[in-house]
Amino acid sequence: QVQLVESGGGLVQPGGSLRLSCAASGFTLHYYAIGWFRQAPGKEREGLLCISSTYDNTYYADSIKGRFTISRDNAKNMVYLQMNSLKPEDTAVYYCATELSSVCEGSTVYRYWGQGTQVTVSS
Repeated sequence: QVQLVESGGGLVQPGGSLRLSCAASGFTLHYYAIGWFRQAPGKEREGLLCISSTYDNTYYADSIKGRFTISRDNAKNMVYLQMNSLKPEDTAVYYCATELSSVCEGSTVYRYWGQGTQVTVSS
């Protein structure tokens, strides 16, 4: 079955960096797009960005442009979220997800989700 497992979260100071990883199994990663999302306490889940099977990037959130990037390593069945210049407002649980589509769909249609990894940005 489709499984996504996030890792790499933790506590980081404002201005710092983290790289989150999403390990995919149960499907052939290189055919499909993967998206990253986050949910802060008391807020709705927010789409961040997505990478298609052909490495095209789609940003769902303007607030992360210039700070967050997405990449994939199909040989390792991994997708990464590099987060730089982190701010306290980036504190959230971060999720990767897939709709098993080769292109980046709208941020509300993803069916398969990981369990999330906590990112806390605080001094």
